[in-house]
Amino acid sequence: MDLIEQIKRNAQANKQRIVLPEGDEPRTLKAADQLIADGIADIILVGPAQKIKDMAAEYELKNIDKACIIDPKNNPNKQKYAELLYDIRKNKGMTMEQAEALAEDFMYLGVLLVKSGDADGLVSGARSTTGDMLRPALQIIKTSPGVSCVSGAFIMFLPNDKYGTDGRMVFADCAVTPVPTTEQLAEIAICTADTAKNIAKIDPAVAILSFSTKGSAKHEDVDKVIEATRIAKERRPDILLDGELQADAAIVPSVGSSKAPNSEVAGKANTLVFPRLEVGNIAYKLVQRLAGAEAVGPVLQGFAKPCNDLSRGCSIDDIYKLVAITCNQAIAQKQ
Repeated sequence: MDLIEQIKRNAQANKQRIVLPEGDEPRTLKAADQLIADGIADIILVGPAQKIKDMAAEYELKNIDKACIIDPKNNPNKQKYAELLYDIRKNKGMTMEQAEALAEDFMYLGVLLVKSGDADGLVSGARSTTGDMLRPALQIIKTSPGVSCVSGAFIMFLPNDKYGTDGRMVFADCAVTPVPTTEQLAEIAICTADTAKNIAKIDPAVAILSFSTKGSAKHEDVDKVIEATRIAKERRPDILLDGELQADAAIVPSVGSSKAPNSEVAGKANTLVFPRLEVGNIAYKLVQRLAGAEAVGPVLQGFAKPCNDLSRGCSIDDIYKLVAITCNQAIAQKQ
């Protein structure tokens, strides 16, 4: 059984409520129809109710009537969500009138559904920018305890299965935090290990990467990785993790044994944590294009409850897969 099939089966066995704030976006609506048909999730669509119903009829979608449709402009529970938002943001100067207005915004309403416990996770981005989702999510759902930043991981499926675990690896951060602090780099390593275990279904062997391996170079950026490694190990001694390692030392057994003979991770890492966003983003795209790898993600990490962002160029299948992944994140958080 391949990974996506495992993720789907787990979602079907532990059905979660996933809100799609862009309910009247065509690809999102078509993906929702298939997700409902396959029993992947209980779908909540946010958007103009009559428009969604008309679109479902136009596209001959047979399952949208089984979704929960919430029209933000005609929502009987508007005051409940406005009061929740006001309670969260009043110390930042938000007025009740502002909260009531934002409770009619499709993205804020979607995030409020997750915060209130009326939904287990959120997927958006087919029409909206990353910032459109991150802003309310960070304001309302916020990060998990002990985590100060959100990061984005990609599950990489490599054609050469001698790397990672049967050709499966996880790369992070490739999507969100440009220059993490030392503490944040440690947090990203821990979150990525959990993603590797819960979503990629591999036993994580985490390498925090650098241009140095075990003191081969001296620089403040190397010191940052060394300290982040120490912090991550101290906080989560259960994770197999090491740094600082160069990329070849992390994934090639002969190089790992030569450059870092005492490392339990060197030469067999399947989870790579990059020192900053530009490195991670460039690396995953190079591996995707030059090695012909499939990159699934980004899977956003660090939120107190699962929220995920699509590319605006996404396909119906991309939306389907990310909803299934979001279900698995929600299941893992409850365990």
